[in-house]
Amino acid sequence: MKAIVLCGGEGTRLRPYTYSIPKPMLPLGRKPILEYVINNLKHAGITDIILNVGYLSHQIKNHFGDGKKFGVKLTYFEEKQPLNTAGSILQARHLIKDTFVVLMGDHLTTIDLKKMIEHHRKSGCMTTIGLKRQGTPLEYGVAKVNPKGHVEQFEEKPLMQNLINSAIYIFEPGIYNYIREREDFAKNVFPRMLAEKKHVNAYIFDDYWVDIGRMTDYEKLHQMVSVIDLVLHGYNTSKK
Repeated sequence: MKAIVLCGGEGTRLRPYTYSIPKPMLPLGRKPILEYVINNLKHAGITDIILNVGYLSHQIKNHFGDGKKFGVKLTYFEEKQPLNTAGSILQARHLIKDTFVVLMGDHLTTIDLKKMIEHHRKSGCMTTIGLKRQGTPLEYGVAKVNPKGHVEQFEEKPLMQNLINSAIYIFEPGIYNYIREREDFAKNVFPRMLAEKKHVNAYIFDDYWVDIGRMTDYEKLHQMVSVIDLVLHGYNTSKK
């Protein structure tokens, strides 16, 4: 199975950090963000990985090379101009012959991709979207009132739940029939599929997931990972 990792964005919301470093290469502890992404794919047994690169791509290529020292095989596709999430994978169409994974090079997650792939295959659908469950419990009870003004239901401190598109996707090759140039999955491709009555499978997960989209997010996460990494490094050194 192959995976396509989208790494071509400029990361404008993380400037000034991304003026000289592509977002997937921003360090977290002792490794760049993208290395965590690749390690998670490898843990799931996916070692044939396509990196769609663009902005400051030489830094990604210089660090990862052919992927051998990271235990994977890497292929690169260069994005000369923004192609959006769906348009970005069109270049790799000729390499895709079977089920494949698409995910972002700047998201961190502990999602179990093996379980997601199994769920996808059981569904028989062309597309599976990873939806991160996120909820906030209300501090008060909530009443449901019918049109006549009568209370029908009362729930004490309910959990207000949302399902967030994590931009982790599993596709069958047929997805390419629904993609046009410079399109986005959420804005264009999935609405087109739903309009044509195609089933889109949902994999709901509670594992850790974060889109490092803002400076405050990155700085907070960077501090946390750095401390953990420093402690582990010191412990391992002391055991030698």
